[in-house]
Amino acid sequence: MTDYQYRAMTAADVPAAHALSVALKWPHRAQDWAMLQSVADGFVALDQGRVIGSAFACHQGGWSTIGLVIVSDEYQGHGIGRRLMDLALDSVGPRTALLNATVAGAPLYRKMGFVEFGQIQQRQGTVGVVAAASAGRTLNADDHPRMSYLASAATGLDRGAVMHAVFADIEQAVGLDVDGQLQAFAIIRPFGRGRCIGPVVAQNAAQAQALIAQLLASVPDAFVRIDIPVGCGLEGYLDSVGLPGIDTVTCMSRGEIPQACEGVQAFALVTQAIG
Repeated sequence: MTDYQYRAMTAADVPAAHALSVALKWPHRAQDWAMLQSVADGFVALDQGRVIGSAFACHQGGWSTIGLVIVSDEYQGHGIGRRLMDLALDSVGPRTALLNATVAGAPLYRKMGFVEFGQIQQRQGTVGVVAAASAGRTLNADDHPRMSYLASAATGLDRGAVMHAVFADIEQAVGLDVDGQLQAFAIIRPFGRGRCIGPVVAQNAAQAQALIAQLLASVPDAFVRIDIPVGCGLEGYLDSVGLPGIDTVTCMSRGEIPQACEGVQAFALVTQAIG
């Protein structure tokens, strides 16, 4: 067996790592990889200098989300994925590791002590013209601290660094004020084949739906993706506007599950890799 090399990912590795996801027909842009590389600990496996595998651990307070664990097809079955997972878990330290597992990856993660606690549904499609009233106001940089606070409260994670990276790539953000204070928001940004809506944080599904509708109305005939927790109450609406479910992944934890607080919850992820 070849003696593969493993090391930390650098910004210079992003193009080769992006090629791994392209080979799997995953929609990520190189910019999406670069965003994750900037906020997370990344690792690569190499064969004579060629990147053949990747993994990330994004540390968010007491938890770390692990994602984009990929091994090139021709190198499957050599233990490379397990080694990359070990490196990611080593970087987690005392934090609790979380991940969203594909059907193919779940058996390995179960062997590593991960336990299922939910599901995320990927929804996407070309959205036609959506009629929506202006439910919320347009948000700007002055709202970023409150948005970061709400994103952390809705997930139980420290979203500071992640939201800072998200803010750098916003196309539009809208929010709802309750009693004079921002209590719900939704973001649309470039991602993959078109645009992604997420994160979405709200007090209830009605607020989340109104904000999503407002964003969709601003991008008629666009290809849009949104990743939602199964059972969050948005499924029927998203079906009606042309965003059907196309895949489901399993939320898994190797320890305590983070809890939402402050009366808000997450209705859409940043990405499956980040949560």
